[in-house]
Amino acid sequence: MNQYLAITSRGLENLLAEELEQLGANNIQVVSAGVRFKADQAMAYRCCLWVRTASRIIQVLSEFNVRDDMDLYLGATAINWPDYFGSDTRIIVDFNGTNREIRNSQYGAMKVKDAIVDCFTKADLRRPSIDRERPELRIHMRLSGEKGVLGLDMAGSGLHQRGYRSEAGKAPLRETHAAALVMKSGWTVDKPLLDPMCGSGTLLIEAAMIAAGIAPGIKRQRWGFESIKDFDKEAWLEIHAEAKVKSRRGPAKLETKFFGREMDHRVLSIARDNAGRAGVKDLIDFEYGDATQLTSPEGFSNGTILCNPPYGERLGTTPELITLYTEFGNRLKLAFAGSTAAIYSSNNELLSCLRMRADKQFKLSNGALDCVLKSYLITAGGVKKVEGEKEGQLEDKQVAPDFANRLKKNITKLKKWAKKEGIECYRIYDADLPNYNAAIDQYKDYLIIQEYAAPKTVPEETARRRIMDILRATIQVTGVDNNKVILKVRERQKGKNQYQKLSSAERHMTVNEFGVELKVNLYDYLDTGLFLDHRITRRKLGEMAKGKDFLNLFAYTGSASCHAACGGAKSTTTVDMSNTYLRWAQENMELNGKVGNEHEFIQADCLQWLQEVDDTFDLIFIDPPTFSNSKRMNQSFDVQRDHIMLMENLKRMLRPEGQIVFSNNKRQFKMDFEKLESLGLQAKNISDKTLPMDFGRNKQIHNCWIITHKED
Repeated sequence: MNQYLAITSRGLENLLAEELEQLGANNIQVVSAGVRFKADQAMAYRCCLWVRTASRIIQVLSEFNVRDDMDLYLGATAINWPDYFGSDTRIIVDFNGTNREIRNSQYGAMKVKDAIVDCFTKADLRRPSIDRERPELRIHMRLSGEKGVLGLDMAGSGLHQRGYRSEAGKAPLRETHAAALVMKSGWTVDKPLLDPMCGSGTLLIEAAMIAAGIAPGIKRQRWGFESIKDFDKEAWLEIHAEAKVKSRRGPAKLETKFFGREMDHRVLSIARDNAGRAGVKDLIDFEYGDATQLTSPEGFSNGTILCNPPYGERLGTTPELITLYTEFGNRLKLAFAGSTAAIYSSNNELLSCLRMRADKQFKLSNGALDCVLKSYLITAGGVKKVEGEKEGQLEDKQVAPDFANRLKKNITKLKKWAKKEGIECYRIYDADLPNYNAAIDQYKDYLIIQEYAAPKTVPEETARRRIMDILRATIQVTGVDNNKVILKVRERQKGKNQYQKLSSAERHMTVNEFGVELKVNLYDYLDTGLFLDHRITRRKLGEMAKGKDFLNLFAYTGSASCHAACGGAKSTTTVDMSNTYLRWAQENMELNGKVGNEHEFIQADCLQWLQEVDDTFDLIFIDPPTFSNSKRMNQSFDVQRDHIMLMENLKRMLRPEGQIVFSNNKRQFKMDFEKLESLGLQAKNISDKTLPMDFGRNKQIHNCWIITHKED
């Protein structure tokens, strides 16, 4: 008998050990990410053909200590490689693992390859060729700390490559992984199985192959063990022929029903093709279907639902997924009472949206993602029809009732106010409750939820659960389409990060503010292009600007320039360092029909431009960053430290009866009245008059001043 190592994912070792025991392997021993066993050649071939959860099976040739590259080389040369394969065999060395001395797997593979080649040349034999593209035999080296295992890969390539899947949908499961989920789902072959989000069909195909007794390796055209010198062809042909007969007879005898539902027609077609290649196409009923509208198929009674729904790892997908999981949970309780469900996900918060209590769970990572398979016994408890609702519409218990009640009150108060004011964008929640630390802004029929980064004292899991509750409750309270809910995470921004870009997409909409049309981008930046707390300031600028030459510094997207122009400004000059925002400002002006030479746009470092320009203006608006150290600026800027320097330059540009509207967002900002007076300027604090009602709870969100020449 030979020693073998079957390799698998961490967490699947015991499942693999059970498989090997059922196949007849001996001396089974579970190790980290694998199972050791002993078998004769025929049993080794059978295990390669039939095992479903192993990624590779290695015939162990040697085990030795590896402290450095010399130990590795000497350990590999101790094997008489010509005993196992000939000079004509195309080989490749796979090296997994590192230690303190061997830190690079490619270097480790090269040392093993050198040892093999030297073994042939020392025996006066032609060296075997290294073929990365089409190797006939793979040499496998596994290094864990100072322990090395070296052997031959019996399959030649990953055992997950069943041969039936030519194409997959998004984020496909490996076949070995899918088989493990089927085995741990609680499903048995006497029960129907439904995957309501089946994608390319891997879970159902693996289950159907198990039920029909089809060997997972039956489609494989080439095996590594065929290139080993002691290959027993006769034994292999007998084992393979027996499996082939079972693969033909099994499906014909099977009465188990399998159902797959998928919303993407292209992926559904791929699933059917994959099932055809696997020999189980006639066993699986694939149909177009939406999991949020799921109904029990004919012939499905007290069966098992198994699925791997999307996890939502990327920004912007969470609101849609909350609705998906919530509605899916409702459909399960409404249409599948008495059945069981096994749901695989990396996101416990999303699983909580199912509103069901798991009776079992099985942790199994999917690549780098920590995932869990949770099993549920579906009952109709907690689900009831509400009089007057449509078929299939369910009453759902309110999530986060304290937050939801506050949000309802805010919306009731603000909706009428916004309509009366003539605004389409306003804040409906601003961290009103300490446990729900987020801001929610309404842009027409869209909602932006900005999650403030939680303090370090709040556990990450708690913070994730709270934002999930905010999302779910907001969708419940407002009834907004989940595709129109955008989630962003807001941390304290400094300098160049203040307008951080989130994606490369371009998605805009136009909103109305006191009769002025403005373009906003809800998705691609942390900010939308419109600071809602400066709304009253912009309106005031419009009222002040009639017949005046207006200057807008640190202009961002030029919304203040638009208000000034629409208010009758004689001219506008818009200055910002970003070409992107200047183009945006020009588009905003064009939306309002304000084009012509009287409207100038200047790309410049505002601090440097202030020191160099000689023009004068009647009305100047300046809303600088609290702090900036942008590489594109010649100097750093701190609004508290440098505001007098700003005023010194602005005084030179301000006409005798002119006014400066100076705004900033620094909390506890202190105007240096003494130095301001020495410049011949005076300031009046108008912060309380520029704070909109929807920001009433956050009185320090900005401060605003009118600065004029000092009266004699």
